[in-house]
Amino acid sequence: MNKHRDSHELSDDDPQITLRDPADLADALPYLMGFHPTDSVVMVALHGRRGRFGGRLRLGIPRSPAEWPHVAEQLAECLVTGSERRGPRPDGILVFLCQDPDPVSDMTGSHIMERLRPLAQQLRTACGALDVPVLEALCISDGRYWSYCCPDARCCPPRGRTLALPGTSALAAAATYAGLQVRGTLRELEARLTPWERPAAAAEQERVLAATEERLVPRILDEQERARVGRETLDLAGLLMRRLSGAPPAAGRRDGDALDDGLIAHDEAAALVLGLQDRTTRDRAAEWMEGPDAAPALRLWRALSRRCVGRYAEHAAAPLSLAGWVAWSTGDEPAARVALGLALRADPGCQFALLLHQACNEGLNPEALRKCLREERAERERAQEEEQGEREEQGEREEQGDREQGEREQGVESARRGPGRLVASPHRPKSRRKAPASRKETPTRTPNRPAGPDGGTPGARTAPRGTRRAGKAGERDGTGR
Repeated sequence: MNKHRDSHELSDDDPQITLRDPADLADALPYLMGFHPTDSVVMVALHGRRGRFGGRLRLGIPRSPAEWPHVAEQLAECLVTGSERRGPRPDGILVFLCQDPDPVSDMTGSHIMERLRPLAQQLRTACGALDVPVLEALCISDGRYWSYCCPDARCCPPRGRTLALPGTSALAAAATYAGLQVRGTLRELEARLTPWERPAAAAEQERVLAATEERLVPRILDEQERARVGRETLDLAGLLMRRLSGAPPAAGRRDGDALDDGLIAHDEAAALVLGLQDRTTRDRAAEWMEGPDAAPALRLWRALSRRCVGRYAEHAAAPLSLAGWVAWSTGDEPAARVALGLALRADPGCQFALLLHQACNEGLNPEALRKCLREERAERERAQEEEQGEREEQGEREEQGDREQGEREQGVESARRGPGRLVASPHRPKSRRKAPASRKETPTRTPNRPAGPDGGTPGARTAPRGTRRAGKAGERDGTGR
């Protein structure tokens, strides 16, 4: 048997699990990935003499065999170079091809194994070209496994060997004790993230997405309005996260997803899906990654991924990337790989999903990215505080200026009035003196009229009221007064 006597450690942390043959490797695969990979190519790096497990990656099996050579070269290069960036170069690689027969076809597991044999050979050739040998290549299909590396029919018969029942092997017990869990099949995990298949609900959501797109896209394309749309998107996301947090817990995953779907209206989902297409807004939303924010954020991103129906399937890359990031940040690497893989399927050019997927597959620590996002948030909050402080100082300066202006105007008004004088305000019309009821009661004097019959000058002083004028007796009225 080729390479079957070498053991492989499932983890470098205690307790360790040692795998000794293809049966152990096939049984260990779900625990390596965290789920049962279906329709998948899985590659695992091995390090050291005893074959300690390192980085791993998974990709859906391309449907067209014409794509296999190019995919094989890409996968081999990605795993080897990624391992070198993280640490030492791999000393070997494990390959798993997992695919079950279509229930409506007449194919069997043996047919699947033979169909995928060229792909296994191309993967072995691509890894050998990088001077890293493939120590084992297994096909897992229809509850059985086959080795592409072992030519001995006595240990690897053409009909394959039966897999152990899930959870019944000694390896399963050891893996459970080590804290490794299997979260179901890949299809079950993907179902939580794929668009609705209910025709009526999907059609209504697509109609609302189209109406919202017509309203929002012109605003997003406008430089000034884009920032406003981003703030509105993040505010709405925060509101829905609080709404999800306050909802009662559901019994299972399917019930929980249905509950989340019912708490989000079509127009709310459409506004968030379209608003997250802006990269700045999406990166800001990635700051909800830890602590009490992580769980409701993950539920929200999953729910939004299910709303990307019809022709809006490509829009799912943003919420799927966020779901994968939160899952990876909180230690759920299997769920992160699934979400990020779907994000790349929705939009192969999404750099955010590509970088996260690569880092997750290479086993990197997400703390470096978490630290970067924390620093960006702290810097933005400091800038906002400084801006708020400047606005408050500006307001105080304006208030002080208004007070000083008021004091100056009051001083000018007081100076115009003078001590003891009453001067009409320039803003009010002068009051007119009320005419007396009878001229006989209150005699008046024309201003330019002479003071006396002898022709006094206009500047002559008038005698005070109540005093007698000096003159000859009887000259004025003949009475001697």
